[in-house]
Amino acid sequence: MQKKVPIPAIISLDTIESVLPEIAVFNAISQGFQAYSKGEAVIPPVGEMLFQQPPGEVHIKYGYLKSAPYYVVKIASGFYQNPSLGLPSSQGLNLLFDKQNGLLVAILLDEGRLTDIRTAVAGALASKALASTQVRRLGIVGAGIQARLQTAYHQHFFSLEEVIVWNRDMAKAEQLVLELQAKGQAARCTDSLSVLCERCQLIVTTTPATSPLIQADWVQAGTHITAVGADTSAKAELDPKLMEKADVLVVDSLAQSESRGEIYQAAEAGFVDRDTVLELGQVLAAPALGRKNEQQITIADLTGVAVQDLMISQAIFDHIKLSNLSLIHI
Repeated sequence: MQKKVPIPAIISLDTIESVLPEIAVFNAISQGFQAYSKGEAVIPPVGEMLFQQPPGEVHIKYGYLKSAPYYVVKIASGFYQNPSLGLPSSQGLNLLFDKQNGLLVAILLDEGRLTDIRTAVAGALASKALASTQVRRLGIVGAGIQARLQTAYHQHFFSLEEVIVWNRDMAKAEQLVLELQAKGQAARCTDSLSVLCERCQLIVTTTPATSPLIQADWVQAGTHITAVGADTSAKAELDPKLMEKADVLVVDSLAQSESRGEIYQAAEAGFVDRDTVLELGQVLAAPALGRKNEQQITIADLTGVAVQDLMISQAIFDHIKLSNLSLIHI
């Protein structure tokens, strides 16, 4: 007689938010990147749908670690006009399956929050691995959800004397600055990206720009840039010539960099030799592969890898099971 299929746990956003502070997200995602770069993960190509009217995108990322009990399917969307309608720009969910039998064990109704968090965690890990030890000022390009989260997660690793914010809409930049100041962080905004580059040795770009914002000749020696906005083939935040100028280039996924991101754009334009590009997992496992001195320019180009979604979803589900927290069943 066939067994009755167990009903999957449904984990609400409220539950996810309540347990996130108890999850060692930096450790989990660092381990995931390292396993990925060692060939211990199976991550198929990204699925995506792009929309014009209104502008938006949906990314479908999925995969597993050979040594882990689950596989994940993550669906995340971004519709950039939503805030003007009173709606969040991000949405999504993560589906966690038992790798032994394919049964769905958990539905994480995170509304895109886990994608936002794992992206910010990866950005902070990349900056910690590659930025100068002398960094005291952070430049944030953009003023949305990711700009806020990148600032917050970078503060785990850097003692920041000041945060400088640039955004096309200065009112939004000013609002972010007020929020940071209210939390006790010295911050100001600028309407000049060249000034931001002149003042900051650590820069994080978080926009959906489709043409370069930061020009190669603006970037000073000793600067590290973590670029997280260009996660499709059409997006670009950095001048392709900047990749040629950089001393160390790192991506989260070499495979994905062949079809999306800053390295993709620069390689297509002939400014990058792919053989010189490292993966973040390699640098996290062997820090000596990264920055060699305080004068080097380093760049991390992050397009988002399913192993991040797997590691954060698995960590939350396992924590909830061990804690015997109440879950929703239908």
